[in-house]
Amino acid sequence: MIKVVTSAERHTSERGWIHSEFSFSFADYDDPSNAHFGCLLAHNDNQLSPKQGFKKHPHHDLEIVSYVISGTLEHSDDMGNQVQLPAGTVQAMSAGSGVMHSETNPSEEEPVRFLQMWFLPSTPGHRPAWKAHHFPRQDRLNKLVPLVSGSAEGLPKSPDALQIHADVSICFPILETGQELVFPQKEDRRTFLFLISGHLEIGCDDGTFHLEPGDSARVKKSCDLHIKGTSSEGESEFVLVDIP
Repeated sequence: MIKVVTSAERHTSERGWIHSEFSFSFADYDDPSNAHFGCLLAHNDNQLSPKQGFKKHPHHDLEIVSYVISGTLEHSDDMGNQVQLPAGTVQAMSAGSGVMHSETNPSEEEPVRFLQMWFLPSTPGHRPAWKAHHFPRQDRLNKLVPLVSGSAEGLPKSPDALQIHADVSICFPILETGQELVFPQKEDRRTFLFLISGHLEIGCDDGTFHLEPGDSARVKKSCDLHIKGTSSEGESEFVLVDIP
């Protein structure tokens, strides 16, 4: 079963210093029927204005994955990490028993757009941890390679894949027009696919669906998921999350 959620169906949050599109209940958006998808608790598409950001705040027992789409994101935490993350960087933070962190835009002029995903860990109380890695375009072009993973099974991972404490795998492919990828979804798993840019055609036994930027697909009990690039601009960028 494939359920497509269009970009317009997301919840828009506009606070001046940050513009966000929420795929699931979050902050001022409370919809019990759209609280999560498996262990995926949040999927937020954020754009921070120059010199703005989230001041240092606490989390615990969450696996938080961020992906910088454009601009530069600055991360700081009470584990001693302070780093600027350029576009193409994936960040993974295990909040575990408790962590304080901030995410800000250091630029004087340019906004930063980044995705943030929250996952429920497989078990609570882990020691907090943080890591990040920049993945070049060529490592993701026309490939389904997990760059974040806490699963022992599934697709072969990147040697630089970031480990988290949740049974999930996350790919960030760039797909050229006319190229096709096939994701072999298992019967007891779910797939969440979010289109960042370009256009995609996805299909299985349920039929064929066309995705535009900001659209997502929630897939359950599917056959192999076929994903084809259809952008007239040459390529499409998306996120694919495999979850129980």
